[in-house]
Amino acid sequence: MEYRDVNILVVDDDRVDVLAVTEALAERKIGNKIYVASDGVQALAMLRGDEGAEYVEWPVITLLDLRMPRMNGVEFLKEVRSDPVLQRSIIFVLTTSEDDRDITTAYDHHVAGYLVKSAVGQDFIRLLSLLEDFKLVVQFPCKG
Repeated sequence: MEYRDVNILVVDDDRVDVLAVTEALAERKIGNKIYVASDGVQALAMLRGDEGAEYVEWPVITLLDLRMPRMNGVEFLKEVRSDPVLQRSIIFVLTTSEDDRDITTAYDHHVAGYLVKSAVGQDFIRLLSLLEDFKLVVQFPCKG
């Protein structure tokens, strides 16, 4: 499987942040298909292929915000990790929270990395490079 086959799911309710991520990916000419969900409920529907939801094909890298309405990022992580089909999902947290409890909770739910939006700032290009390299080097698990 080629790395270009990896889809990216951005789960964030902040339209400005979503736009920043999607535009930055486009500027880097990262040709992966990008999907957007505004909260955990919508993201789960997309990952599961629930009726009426746009389906995100496997493999997928999820960029997850923690602070969202309806179903926040931690609730989403709990749901994904308890789902036998989705439990192997590769998820990076990209959020505003620098709270040690949030960081610990995210890693307790086996995230691939935890990135703080404010810390990324001008180093955002490093985040994109990290994602690009991750897709090139890392072997993705089979869907459950």
